[in-house]
Amino acid sequence: MVESADAEPDGPSPEAPARSREGVAGSPAGPIAALEVVFLLIAGAALLIAGALLFAVQSGKLPYYENGLYGLLLVVFSLQITTLGKTPFGELGRSVPLIVAGVAIGVVGLFASFIPDTLTWLPRLLVFLCLAPGGLILLVRMLLASDKLRTWMRLGGTLFPRLSVACLAVYGMSMLAGTLVLRKDLLSPHATAGAVLGFGAAVVYLAAVLNEVYREYPEAARPRDRGVSLSTDQVLILFTGVLLLLLGALLVPVNLGLLPFAGSAQVGVLVVLLALKLLATGDTPVGTFPRSGPVVSLGMVFAALGIVSCIVPDLLVQPLMIFVGLLNIAGGLLGLWQLSAPRRQKAPKPPGEVPPILKRLTVTQLALNLTTILFGLSVFVAGLLPGLVVGVVLFLNGCVLLYLLYIVVAVDRMRAEMLRAEAGN
Repeated sequence: MVESADAEPDGPSPEAPARSREGVAGSPAGPIAALEVVFLLIAGAALLIAGALLFAVQSGKLPYYENGLYGLLLVVFSLQITTLGKTPFGELGRSVPLIVAGVAIGVVGLFASFIPDTLTWLPRLLVFLCLAPGGLILLVRMLLASDKLRTWMRLGGTLFPRLSVACLAVYGMSMLAGTLVLRKDLLSPHATAGAVLGFGAAVVYLAAVLNEVYREYPEAARPRDRGVSLSTDQVLILFTGVLLLLLGALLVPVNLGLLPFAGSAQVGVLVVLLALKLLATGDTPVGTFPRSGPVVSLGMVFAALGIVSCIVPDLLVQPLMIFVGLLNIAGGLLGLWQLSAPRRQKAPKPPGEVPPILKRLTVTQLALNLTTILFGLSVFVAGLLPGLVVGVVLFLNGCVLLYLLYIVVAVDRMRAEMLRAEAGN
């Protein structure tokens, strides 16, 4: 498997290629073959954009929000840990403690992005640990493990030598970038910008090579689960719920003047998460789309806009807030329309009583859609909701989203038990 959080992937376990010579049915459709490739593309894009922007920053043409970049990278680390069980130090398999740790890293990343000049040492330290020691550990494992570099070389062809070169480049650049996080004076400003650009290019190249690997060996992309059965959609719901809880809670002291707030980074992270979900599953607030070439390209454009908003304060905050507001309104209205479909179509009632959990699911979806619309309207109607109330609405939205996740997981378990009972009969 590829153990990559942000830009520190390990190579695919050659035991997986060896097993999958026969091919595996049901490989992912669309240009992107695996979720891990999505994370690498987002991380690579963030590094490329940051490196390019650093040249303008050094000449005084643009402001630069360092914690916005660090926070965004920690969010990518967190999502990779929680969805795939892959850490900057290797693949551990998805487990409850690992998901808790991943969410905690994500909370640090979100806090670092949203609240400037507060606890700046913590996100820097975490990014350093993920990049420098993480890159070194993965490099040593790749060189010494019997099922990695040595097996790749034995398999031959053109694919695995390219994978080896890509991994070596990423691990090496990762250690350099991690060192630069703590020692900014190690290189000249322009050399630092060039190193970040090179790191981003290496990560994007690795994503392209891994995409080919996962197309040929689809089973290598499957995460190892250790007692956790959350789908990618459910993990993204979990993370979004935590994000809204944190954002809502922070807006209270922010509106009381007790904390500074980086609104540009906040909307940037939201847009990156929307882009990531579009790239990973094709889902958007207004429907699900096939992951075709144009859809993937659109997702990368959204990701790039969100990344720029995280790094450069106030440059894109207004257009992106309008975009997020429109999506929230449209998504909420669409959700209400779908909830009302059975009444409009006068569908016959199912025999027997509707299970209470399904009733709670409907009520939860209704509440979620209403709070989503309310937040979207507050973007356009000045004074519709005071800042404190917006914080409360977002906090409630996060609570409702997490409760919805709880119900969805419970319903999935009920279905699985019913299927097992039917199979037993």
